[in-house]
Amino acid sequence: MKEQLKEIAYGLKERLTQMSDYIHDHPELGNEEHEAARVLTSFLAEHGFQVECPFEGFDTGFRATFDSKKEGPAIGYICEYDALPEIGHGCGHNMIGTMSAGAAVTLSKVVNETGGRVVVVGTPAEETNGAKVHYSEIGVFDELDAAMMVHPADYTKASGSFNAIYPIQFTYRGQTAHAAACPEKGINALNSVIQLFNGIDALRQHVTPDVRMHGIITKGGVAANVVPDEAVAQFYFRAETKETLETVLGKVRTIAQGAAMMTGAVLEMETYELAYDNLVTNEALSSAFNSNLKELGITSIKDPVKSGSSSDIGNVSHRVPTIHPYIGIKDCACTSHTREMAAATKTEFAHERLCIGCIALAQTGYDIITRQVVLR
Repeated sequence: MKEQLKEIAYGLKERLTQMSDYIHDHPELGNEEHEAARVLTSFLAEHGFQVECPFEGFDTGFRATFDSKKEGPAIGYICEYDALPEIGHGCGHNMIGTMSAGAAVTLSKVVNETGGRVVVVGTPAEETNGAKVHYSEIGVFDELDAAMMVHPADYTKASGSFNAIYPIQFTYRGQTAHAAACPEKGINALNSVIQLFNGIDALRQHVTPDVRMHGIITKGGVAANVVPDEAVAQFYFRAETKETLETVLGKVRTIAQGAAMMTGAVLEMETYELAYDNLVTNEALSSAFNSNLKELGITSIKDPVKSGSSSDIGNVSHRVPTIHPYIGIKDCACTSHTREMAAATKTEFAHERLCIGCIALAQTGYDIITRQVVLR
């Protein structure tokens, strides 16, 4: 049966390549991915999937289901398809969405025999306000027995971890005054932001090595001779686990309040993007996927590394067994979120890896349906 899945996927290769390249050539930012969603859902509908689009409040989100009407696990494939500003598909989401859709169609060709369901969830805006957060909160993924996606990268790597992330915007409000004639009448909001940065820098000595705290000043005043009455900073805070991150955030909030007290400014704190949970890889699922990759000829799979980056796939992993492995499309150093990576997704080598990733995902789904791998 696995050989049959391989033949099915290679029969789809030309179409999958066209889809990935089309999405690459028409990059769309998060929540604007109308063309990408159309391409993916049209392909799924052509192969008998029942498509819901828009889906659960996202105009470019979708769910597509192929149900054998026989008892069996629900295999979930996750599509991402948003691009980056100016860079385009420097994170390879054109390949991610296509691999997941291709794997789903491939597996659907055998589930009438094996039983089970194949579910594809299109998740907009991974780079910003990831739809997976909302979908996780309302239980979209709870029907699944497994959730999978594959990310293109320079080298092939096993599914590992992502840090939890929490974005905070700090807004300090004070009082304007002439900075030379009557500075004593002013309350300098910018000074609070500066003290916020100083306090967070001091905190770096007392956090675990996995913690990352990085921010910018987005508003600091309008003229040098006017005491700034409003100053704004935006920060990302990250840690390996949600629990560690909550401890750090408690200290940060105390620092932020102290910075306000030092100047007399009033502080407002709010999240300016969605918070992402840390990724928890299901090792049984990861092992099954890696075994299938090796059978397909990709024998060099690097061990997972602890990543300081974050993704909304983490939220999914706290609801259902999940993997987020990487498939090499260059086999030489190439940084993600670059134009070089975007260009790499259109090479012949990447097109071959696109098909292999699709096959490995489909075969791993087959392993779950036939009980060759137990996830929980």
